[in-house]
Amino acid sequence: MFSRIGAVILLVSDMNRSVKFYRDVLKMPLRERSKDWVEFSDRGTVIALHPAKKKRFPKNNSMLVGFSVSDFDDVCSGLKKKKVKFAKKPKQEPFGKHAIIQDPDGHLISIMQMPQEDTSQVPYYHGFAPA
Repeated sequence: MFSRIGAVILLVSDMNRSVKFYRDVLKMPLRERSKDWVEFSDRGTVIALHPAKKKRFPKNNSMLVGFSVSDFDDVCSGLKKKKVKFAKKPKQEPFGKHAIIQDPDGHLISIMQMPQEDTSQVPYYHGFAPA
């Protein structure tokens, strides 16, 4: 039976460039690294990178990896300073503050902060699609 998501695996065109993005730009803790596999996580679900086998790397933005943050404005400001591409600019939504960024391969990353009073009521959020 499926009980929880253990890893989100992203196929990347340039492993070194992607490792730098997730480790240095997003400040994700590096958990494990080998030639064909890199894991980021300090607890819970792992974000893993694996090299794409094809020379022509397909752009597929039909999936979002979502992160909750504790200081949305500070996180977004830091990402802007690092010239990270925003697919959806930071915005106040009915469910909280929300933005979507892109990694070097175009994978979409949703960033949100729910109001403090709501965080214990909703296990995750909805309405985070790019549209």
